[in-house]
Amino acid sequence: MIDNLPVWLDVLFIATVILTIIFFHYANGRPRYVTIIILLIGAIQSSLAYNGFYQNTQSIPPRFLLVLIPSTIFILYGLLAKQRKWVLANRNIKISTFLHTVRIPVEITLYYLFIHEMVPELMTFKGRNYDILVGISALLVGLLVFKKHVSTQGLLLWNVVGLFFVCFILINGILSAELPFQQFAFDQPNRALSYFPYVFLPAIVVPIVIYTHITDIMKLKSIQLEKDII
Repeated sequence: MIDNLPVWLDVLFIATVILTIIFFHYANGRPRYVTIIILLIGAIQSSLAYNGFYQNTQSIPPRFLLVLIPSTIFILYGLLAKQRKWVLANRNIKISTFLHTVRIPVEITLYYLFIHEMVPELMTFKGRNYDILVGISALLVGLLVFKKHVSTQGLLLWNVVGLFFVCFILINGILSAELPFQQFAFDQPNRALSYFPYVFLPAIVVPIVIYTHITDIMKLKSIQLEKDII
């Protein structure tokens, strides 16, 4: 864990990770095996991070690939035909929209990590990270979805914008980390994500957010197509 951080920040972030998993579980028809896999990934990544495995930034290939590769596989596997069909059939758009409210505490966490010099400013809402706008708007958009006061096209556009923002900051986060291909923030690199519990951000939270956006976009496009056919 990171020394000198307030305990409430660790607690806030761990609670955010738990909330993200709960949202994802119920937004997808409560798939037990998927939730178990996510928890197993979390257990493995937390053990590695807690024991300082990812803090060795000089190894070749970079050890942090063991965070990024499973996250990528998680998304790609979930987009295979069989899995995608099941998710789209069971997706609860109301819950999946509210899931993105977790981006609010994530942005608060990143800001305080910046203050403690563990992430660069560009990863906060003071820099290049506009993800908090999606988190705040998710409260309103989720309410509109719940009351059926938003169009399919409007919700589709919101998901596309949200997907762009999370992918944008993900790329910036990777390129500002202490990796061989670092491009930004050499004076204050992205170090926090190598530590427990903040490794959960790239290992669990971001993949869930990205996957939820992609599959919601697919779900909404299928709904839109059915309306056009009718």
